[in-house]
Amino acid sequence: MIEFSLDARSGVASYLQVAQQVRHALRLGLLHEGDQLPTVKDVVARLAINPNTVLKAYKELEREGLVTARQGVGTFVSGSLAGAPPAAYEPLRRDLSRWLAKARRAGLDDEGIEALFASTFRATAEQDIA
Repeated sequence: MIEFSLDARSGVASYLQVAQQVRHALRLGLLHEGDQLPTVKDVVARLAINPNTVLKAYKELEREGLVTARQGVGTFVSGSLAGAPPAAYEPLRRDLSRWLAKARRAGLDDEGIEALFASTFRATAEQDIA
């Protein structure tokens, strides 16, 4: 089962962070059709957020066709996200782990790593457009 976390420093609304974590879990093969998401009550207890925040995230995922709410039972994964098969991620995860270790040895902290990744990601995306 997925366990949510929030990054208060991100500037991203809590409900969007919850929804994005579900999307990431679907892409990485951590969630599958039929899996149950944590109850709103469980997420509220874990993250200390308003129940409406969790409901908003789940409603967004439902509008996207990724989950279905069953009255009195819970919220279940009902869709998937197209992309590479989960097995394709493992070699990339290993490469990324080695890169992160190299970045830390070079003296980068979490914010430095995030900044470098974000700027490189944007630059390569712009190159792909051009």
